[in-house]
Amino acid sequence: MTPRFLEKIAARADAAQRVAALPQPVVFTNGVFDVLHRGHAVYLAQARELGASLVVALNTDASARRLGKGPDRPLNNEQDRAVLMAALESVSLVTWFDEDTPLALIDELRPAVLCKGGDYDMRKLAETALVEGYGGKALAIPFVEGYSTTELVRRIRSNA
Repeated sequence: MTPRFLEKIAARADAAQRVAALPQPVVFTNGVFDVLHRGHAVYLAQARELGASLVVALNTDASARRLGKGPDRPLNNEQDRAVLMAALESVSLVTWFDEDTPLALIDELRPAVLCKGGDYDMRKLAETALVEGYGGKALAIPFVEGYSTTELVRRIRSNA
């Protein structure tokens, strides 16, 4: 028996049609979400509270490697990351993007709200200009202090 939450995973080619069918307004966020931790869960729940649906766009494995987090990252492949993300109650839909930024995907999906983690200066992002250009909002949600996948991976490796 296949878990129902797997229905939340959408191929990039199907994402716009699937997003259009979601309860509105749609909130969009993106990232690698390599090793899920408390900070991710809190961030995603807060993002979801900003709208009726939350779409999470994951960096593909190739896109994630280009971020410079290390040659062995992501630790979990894009399919596994999507399954874990879809299992979260706060997440309505999961898809991927292979580019360095999700700009083209955001243009296709037209979410009402764009959210990023607190380390981003939203005024400097092309994604913010795009979303605000069609009347949407863009905002940063503060990080939960002490939670970082990079730091978690470092701690695990130092104890190995």
